Amino acid sequence: MKFLSPIFALALAGCSVFGIRSGTEEPSYRVLANVGPVEIRQYAPRLAASVTVQGDEIAARSTGFRRLARFIFGANQANADISMTAPVAQSAAKIAMTAPVAQVQGPAGSWTITFFMPAKYTVANLPKPADAGIQITQVPGATYGVVRFSGIPSAAPVAAAQARLFGALAGSNWVPEGGVEDWFYDPPWTLPFARRNEVAVIVRPK
Repeated sequence: MKFLSPIFALALAGCSVFGIRSGTEEPSYRVLANVGPVEIRQYAPRLAASVTVQGDEIAARSTGFRRLARFIFGANQANADISMTAPVAQSAAKIAMTAPVAQVQGPAGSWTITFFMPAKYTVANLPKPADAGIQITQVPGATYGVVRFSGIPSAAPVAAAQARLFGALAGSNWVPEGGVEDWFYDPPWTLPFARRNEVAVIVRPK
């Protein structure tokens, strides 16, 4: 099963050759509660680089990854390398409306792929991408419901994990808000049983 192009392997070269994450920076969070398979996590604000691409779920993931990888490997105004972090996030693209918080679903087959930037960067000091389609945003702090799963993250396992996420939240003390995000942590050579994949949605208490 094709997951991502060979550039994904290069981008995560800091990981162990055995396919286990080794020293890769991740956004910090604290666990607030557990609801069955769902972990309720509080994330702090974080800086992100995102690009919206067309294609099916897997092809879009690969295309978006390549464009973001070029950015962190030097295709930016400073010709600087930016450390890879985990996870890589994927979500159905949204189009902002005129109201500050209103969003609608983007065109069918459009996906937003996101890299979270290392914590040392701010909007002011992060090198500007050469690719005009890459957007740098400050992601607000938020509470997420998260389900973790292993295996190759093709469309069917991701959908199954999303179903577990929303099924566990139904009738709980937490209400999902907005669209689901898919988070991928490992290079493609990682053995399927050792892979860390997650699906996440912003939640609020009832």
